[in-house]
Amino acid sequence: MVAARLKQMFRYFFRRYDSRNDPEVRRVLSEEEFCVFENMDDYDKLHSFSLYRRIKSHPLFEGDLVYHKLALLHDCAKAHSGFAVRLREVALERSGISDHARKGAVLLRGINPALAGLCGRHHDRTDDPKMKEFQRLDDG
Repeated sequence: MVAARLKQMFRYFFRRYDSRNDPEVRRVLSEEEFCVFENMDDYDKLHSFSLYRRIKSHPLFEGDLVYHKLALLHDCAKAHSGFAVRLREVALERSGISDHARKGAVLLRGINPALAGLCGRHHDRTDDPKMKEFQRLDDG
């Protein structure tokens, strides 16, 4: 877990989302969904696109468009949170972004109800093998 957190910190400070990936993202998301993606923080786009690539190549998610969309939009409600807020979230689990899954579900509800439902549950304990694997890949 420490290695994963260090990797996240490195990405936060030294890597940026490459907008040349947008055409691929547009092929997965509807226009409304892409507008949500476009408004995400650069770090969240980078993380989400990286997760999308892992999901896309995973046999469990083959042809499952809603999980491809979830990978791209699962953190859509983190609302440009800075490093200090994110650090507090990890350390204390009580910052303003701790309920981002619920807020993301609300944001997506009118656009894609199935996606909104998954977004709202993407941090919940589950017995669903797909969601468990999604969570494992999201933490990686």
